[in-house]
Amino acid sequence: MRKSWWLISCLVVMLALTASGCEFVKMASMGENSDENNQETISILPQQNTGIWVTGQGEAMAVPDIASLRLGVEARADTVAAAQAEANEAMNKVMEALKDNGVAEEDIQTQQFSIYPMTSWNERKDEEEITGYRVTNMVVAKIREVDKAGEIIEAVSEAGGDFTRMQSISFTVGDPTPYYEEARSKAMENAKHKAAQLADLAGVELGKPTYISEGPVYRPEVPRYFPKLEEEMAAPQPPISPGELKMTVSVQMVYAIV
Repeated sequence: MRKSWWLISCLVVMLALTASGCEFVKMASMGENSDENNQETISILPQQNTGIWVTGQGEAMAVPDIASLRLGVEARADTVAAAQAEANEAMNKVMEALKDNGVAEEDIQTQQFSIYPMTSWNERKDEEEITGYRVTNMVVAKIREVDKAGEIIEAVSEAGGDFTRMQSISFTVGDPTPYYEEARSKAMENAKHKAAQLADLAGVELGKPTYISEGPVYRPEVPRYFPKLEEEMAAPQPPISPGELKMTVSVQMVYAIV
């Protein structure tokens, strides 16, 4: 009798465990299905360029109103002291000539001052030896009356004499803002014209700009170099022609397609 009850009890426990296992598998299966059903599908698409991309350019011509003259003196002597004394005397005369001809002191800036030994090869000693010293003093002078550039060059050459050195002259514009505004306006019109043509060729309608970027502006300052001093001194007042400067602006624009 006891054995029968023990067998019955074991059978009940086995049936209970079997039912519980089935329920667990069912719940687990439902959980997995539930996760699959609730999972969101996220698709990340690479960003693509949309619209019509164009680059426009605009130019404006400006007449220079500032001339930058790079000039100075160079002296040579057996000793540093002697070369520097001659250079200082000549440079003082050059500075006086600049100021006497309307160049403001704040418009004169030292660009180079150097003392170098002059050498030659001594064949007897089979070595290089110092034969003297060269002192150079160069400045950049802004001439705000461009028409007086030739007159100032003549005055400086006369004041510095044989010590005078003229390297180059360049021209620029004191206030380039209005010229860049003109060039910028032309660049925008150029970009719009290109975009409209592309839209017409593609058979689509051009929308509003969605992106505008201005590229680096180009502000030219073209140097002009002087000939050798002997040739320069042969003509008392060299003709100076400032010409024109080209101001350039570029813009990149993106137009929507509607």
